[in-house]
Amino acid sequence: MRETDEYKKINNVLVHLFNEILELEEKAIITEEFKDISNNDMHIIEAVGLGEQNTMSAIAKKLNITAGSLTTSMNSLVNKKYVTRERSEEDRRVVYIRLLDKGIKAYNHHKEYHEQMTDAVVNGLEEDEMNVLVKTLDRLSEFFAKY
Repeated sequence: MRETDEYKKINNVLVHLFNEILELEEKAIITEEFKDISNNDMHIIEAVGLGEQNTMSAIAKKLNITAGSLTTSMNSLVNKKYVTRERSEEDRRVVYIRLLDKGIKAYNHHKEYHEQMTDAVVNGLEEDEMNVLVKTLDRLSEFFAKY
């Protein structure tokens, strides 16, 4: 099967998508308004989420990094007024991270980009095509989960 034209085309599409997706995403979401943060910061903001009370360890887990690795980026986002830290009233050792207005705007901007990207892929697909796409993407996700 590895020699068919279809196989070669799929391989080519996957290789090009993965080589370009982060660069293209950064160009799309790091606009003039958000030029003071990186694409990585935008993904941290996404992991913080809206209206959730997340701790550093919960956010780090979502991003599959250590809380220590997250600290430098989080300090920067606090200083730039995208997020705030709030101590728990019940347990002063627990610190919650919450988006500020600037962070909420960045979150919504990033979400809109992802919605546009998804719409571009799924618009016009028939139900059976959508099912095949979901199955295919699940397989790809399982492949990455093994690493």
